Amino acid sequence: MSASDSPATAPADATAHAETRKLERTMKPAWVFAIALGSAVGWGAFILPVEWLADGGTAGALIGFAIGTVLMAIIAVSYGLVIRALPVTGGELSFTLHAFGRYASFVVGWFLALAYACIIALNASAMTLVFRQLFPSVMERGYLYTIAGWEIHAPEVVVALAAMIIAGALNARGAALSGRFQFYACVIMMAAVAIILVWTAVLYLQDPVPLYKGFPAEVSPFAAIAVMVAFAPWAFVGFDNVPQAAGEFDFSPKKAMGLIVAAIFASGAIYLAMILVTSVAASHAGGSVDGSVWATADAITVMLGPVGRALVVIAVFMGVITGLNGFTVSASRILMTMGRARMLPPVLGRVSHRFGTPVVAVAAAILIASPSPFFGRSALLWIVDMTSVGVTVAYFVTCLVAFKVAEEDGWSPGRTKLAKMIAIVGAVLSVGFLLLLIVPGSPGALATEPMIALAAWVVLGIVFFVLRKPAVDEMPEEQLEQVILQG
Repeated sequence: MSASDSPATAPADATAHAETRKLERTMKPAWVFAIALGSAVGWGAFILPVEWLADGGTAGALIGFAIGTVLMAIIAVSYGLVIRALPVTGGELSFTLHAFGRYASFVVGWFLALAYACIIALNASAMTLVFRQLFPSVMERGYLYTIAGWEIHAPEVVVALAAMIIAGALNARGAALSGRFQFYACVIMMAAVAIILVWTAVLYLQDPVPLYKGFPAEVSPFAAIAVMVAFAPWAFVGFDNVPQAAGEFDFSPKKAMGLIVAAIFASGAIYLAMILVTSVAASHAGGSVDGSVWATADAITVMLGPVGRALVVIAVFMGVITGLNGFTVSASRILMTMGRARMLPPVLGRVSHRFGTPVVAVAAAILIASPSPFFGRSALLWIVDMTSVGVTVAYFVTCLVAFKVAEEDGWSPGRTKLAKMIAIVGAVLSVGFLLLLIVPGSPGALATEPMIALAAWVVLGIVFFVLRKPAVDEMPEEQLEQVILQG
């Protein structure tokens, strides 16, 4: 028996095979649409409308979100173009690797891994708000401490951790299970929103009330709209979960663009519907919900009663679990791809023989998010705000990749020109979104705390890059192409 066949080498061979095994192609079009929609809507559409009305007014919020929807759809077209050419797992990280090399790919992956893990955490914390509505006396027991004005209670920590663990277990069991679950949850969410909207419209026609103020008195209409537009990259983050799972499509990648754009407009419709409903509900409620932890639900309860509250709870519950599920898919695929590229420990690249999923990367994504319940929602929001920068950079890079793909793919001159034009517009929009976030004094400028968090994450990324650079450089280009762009 040769040395290469000896038992001593078998574990190493098995490990190498586990790290390069392809994910199963089980994702159906409806599931992919649901991943994009459920991730983009998440919890924000049902918890934040009162804050959006305060910042932008009814007209400002509606106009800003409508503009944001169209702008994000333009960026989404670039994603569709790139997926068509590169239908592989890893999304923006793999795209960047193809177009700009492994170092730029590390930067994109580093920011996206944190962004997706933080949104897992934020959705889990939103689950505690749902439980506060359902079991207020239970959830307010077991006070632990206060961070940044947010009280931490033991039951809330348990609920958030349990939500993340369940999402991880669901994803570890297979993409088919999580995809099917995502689809049915999205159907329930959309049905609940439709009932709330129609019910509100009927009440309004029967007894018209003044809508919440059109624009805030303290800022100009332009500034009010700009604040909402600046929120778009965060509000719609989740449609980009689709390319993370492109290597698992059981259909032609040519369909991806239509699915992503449809999900963007469906998400925008839900956001606009909930803003309009909340504007009517706020007029009914007056000042009775001021200072409420979940003012949106409380205002709708005043207008529609306990059945209305139940519908909002159902909608946000579905939004939260679809967000948890969708971002667990994305975070794990990013971590898996970084592991295979040796940007992070290779063990993250392993795929389970039994379930056909990156179980180690799924566990790592949940582990990264798991400390968040102990820091409270206020502190978590600082980090989430910071991750908007990384997500926007990923949008920009993907648009640049779309420009290169349009040049390389041998399309007709007219089609190539149109694709390149859309990619350029998307890149310019991405830069505009980025400037709104980082330029001091701009309507959407990040506060001091998120900027400090951003600086800390950049420094930590530099440390990781220096530590992992020898391993990253060691992998031959051909092997890297094989495990990332062909696997």
